[in-house]
Amino acid sequence: MAKKEKEVKTNAMRILEKLKIPFEVKTYECDEFVDGMHIADQLGQPYAQSFKTLVMQGKSKEYYVFVLPVDKEVDLKKAAHVVGEKSLAMVHVKDIQAVTGYIRGGCTSIGMKKKYRTVIHESAREWDTVIVSGGRLGSQILLSPDDLVKAVDGEMADIVFCENK
Repeated sequence: MAKKEKEVKTNAMRILEKLKIPFEVKTYECDEFVDGMHIADQLGQPYAQSFKTLVMQGKSKEYYVFVLPVDKEVDLKKAAHVVGEKSLAMVHVKDIQAVTGYIRGGCTSIGMKKKYRTVIHESAREWDTVIVSGGRLGSQILLSPDDLVKAVDGEMADIVFCENK
């Protein structure tokens, strides 16, 4: 009889279970970082339903987490305004793991080393479920937008460039 392969849970998955938040794990083949659109394509998910996690630092030196659709760009002015900063800058790739506890490509807003203010793009409300990183390469989590907000004690706001400009 073959042994059943044990599912390795990430910190994000353990947190969701502890909070009794329902979620589904989606996996994809990956040996190195690929962008969110590539992952969405592999999983057959619409870009607008697939969210990436960006970590930024404000002029105050505070860190912030922004969660937005994989095919969108964060509007730094809008994002800074939402969190009350004069300006924001992306955290350098080499610093991601030290700041979040996650590696590039496996960074999720759920279960970071410290609790950072988290803003999720308001378009998440348009979906019954959204997909975010599961906390490691090759793993994604599908959950409701409201549950994502609850899990990260986050808020929703308009933080992306408007396509109509």
